[in-house]
Amino acid sequence: MGLVGLAHGSSHFGHLLLPPLFPLLMLEFGLSFTDVGLLMTLFFAVSGIGQAASGFVVDRVGARPVLFASLLLFMGAAVLASQADGYATLLLVAALAGLGNASFHPVDFSILNQRVSASRLGHAYSVHGISGNLGWALAPVFLVGWSMLLDWRSAYLAAAGLYLLVFLLLLWQREHLQSEVLRRPAGAAAGSDLAFMRQSVVWWCFAFFLLTTLTLGVVQNYSASILKALHGVSLQAATLTLSAYMVCGALGMLAGGFVAVQARRSDWVVGASMAAGALLLLLAATGWLGGTGTMLLLAATGFALGIAAPSRDLLIKQVTPKGATGRVYGTVYSGLDVGFAIAPLIFGVFMDRGWYAATLAGAGVVLLLSIGVALGVGRRSPLRR
Repeated sequence: MGLVGLAHGSSHFGHLLLPPLFPLLMLEFGLSFTDVGLLMTLFFAVSGIGQAASGFVVDRVGARPVLFASLLLFMGAAVLASQADGYATLLLVAALAGLGNASFHPVDFSILNQRVSASRLGHAYSVHGISGNLGWALAPVFLVGWSMLLDWRSAYLAAAGLYLLVFLLLLWQREHLQSEVLRRPAGAAAGSDLAFMRQSVVWWCFAFFLLTTLTLGVVQNYSASILKALHGVSLQAATLTLSAYMVCGALGMLAGGFVAVQARRSDWVVGASMAAGALLLLLAATGWLGGTGTMLLLAATGFALGIAAPSRDLLIKQVTPKGATGRVYGTVYSGLDVGFAIAPLIFGVFMDRGWYAATLAGAGVVLLLSIGVALGVGRRSPLRR
């Protein structure tokens, strides 16, 4: 669990390779919110396409070699970012990092579902989710901290060094990352690899990820700018708020692991958590509680959404055919990338027009829509917890 968690944390660190330094990059290269939003759209578009495809690769060649290649791609993206001389280079960084990010969920869940006993899976998913949120929490502090200590180029070189350390550690412990490769029977039709796509519940899961990550995209990409514009919060304090959101999300996932093991209906757990998160975001959009209150509301939103994560992953596990873990998780989790890709296209326009409160409110409304989708997944699941 720990090694897979470390890998997952490194991928989530890569999600925020660019956003924490958007204010500095916008000043350096004269970019708008729409420009930097397009960087994240490109990152997640490449990641989404690559994630769906990498699931098939993981099922065929195993998780371990794909994991190592992904870490090296992230390291290369960080080095390239340190040498950026304009927007074109940043676009290349986003594409390279997106390709590196593509395989992590098929890799992680292939290893966990094969090597962890059923009775411990809820806790394994909890550890997996926590590590991802810790990666998100570390990235803003690490990158902004290095930028203030030296400069933003040095911050990216330090990030490349961090990826190198993770790669070397996982290479050293590689025997614990081996996954079984299940061969297709000789008489099986080639189309059997795509049979899982005929299950409607797979696409309901895809839609759920798309909607929830539209909301997360707002928090990750724009919360610092929203807090500064609406409440005069400093960049340092706003960055700490984003990290607090991720840490609280990790705590929520820790609690959610115990909830997932005990709950009879995973879909109800997910729906209730989404409802709580949506209400907190809508309250934050009003601005009634001021800067400090809004920062606390955002952190609490992270906790509410974190509780849902292990139950969500158990729902997906229930609809995954044997030998198709990489393909199913790759397809379902590509909804995450699509949501992250669309979020800047929609909410970047809101931000450029100064609709800061509407951006937060829109994120809350989208989260409300995800409740119905989560319950739809539960109704279509062959098993109910």
